[in-house]
Amino acid sequence: MGLTGAGEIVRAAAVRRAAACAFNVIGIEHAEGIVAGAEAAGAAVILAISENCVRYHGGLEPVAVAVLAIARAASVPAGVHLDHATSAGLVQAAVQAGITSVMFDASGLDYPPNVAATADVVACCHDRGVWVEAELGEVGGKDGVHAPGARTKPDEAAAYVAATGVDALAVAVGSSHAMLTRDAILDLELVKQISAAVPVPLVLHGSSGVPDATLAAAIPAGLTKINIGTQLNKVYTVAVRAALAADEGLVDPRRYGAAGRDAVAAEVARLLRVLGATA
Repeated sequence: MGLTGAGEIVRAAAVRRAAACAFNVIGIEHAEGIVAGAEAAGAAVILAISENCVRYHGGLEPVAVAVLAIARAASVPAGVHLDHATSAGLVQAAVQAGITSVMFDASGLDYPPNVAATADVVACCHDRGVWVEAELGEVGGKDGVHAPGARTKPDEAAAYVAATGVDALAVAVGSSHAMLTRDAILDLELVKQISAAVPVPLVLHGSSGVPDATLAAAIPAGLTKINIGTQLNKVYTVAVRAALAADEGLVDPRRYGAAGRDAVAAEVARLLRVLGATA
């Protein structure tokens, strides 16, 4: 138990045709809540450190050291993953920090340079035993530049995986990053077609905007890794606001942080059970 390669967690889920859930970390309360929720559900979990999170903390090392320590202390398998890295330099820094799973995002590039850049990252990472996820079709909403109607084509996905050697592929099938409502409609038939064409696990980004029932249906359709971030931020913020309202005039960040952390733990446990990720 404890710190486990995120790639190992995803591979095990793929064998079981189950979900491997990755939750985005903002700060230490998020990381502690994610692990507490996974322990309550008796499920493996992946803690994802995004490039935006690195920027928020002023560098990778502070947040990576903290999250790796929290994962090591977990009583369930807990992976630490670098999410949406757009530079090879950040990937290299993550590997040096002891993170053994990365998502390299070159989806903002045209197809040929995307393939070339991703293949280079994959070659370097595989030499060091690091698992690599990448993205071909753009997922709607990322930084306001991706078209919400973008869809991954099965034949292009298969060619991309063959050309780059990636271990998992993030696909555009109807979800969108940073959604505050949960009404996204996934193209489950497209998921099935991509899954049939591609020999590696498929990843869904922007899962916070997808209803529970649709997420659950997407797993047997062919999605393996489910990324969730905004939904945790929503429950965290609601809990902190409630704590502030209940303690007018009392300034104690630990109390508010604890309320947010507990809300994250409860939502992580609920989602893991909904998605059948429990052991």
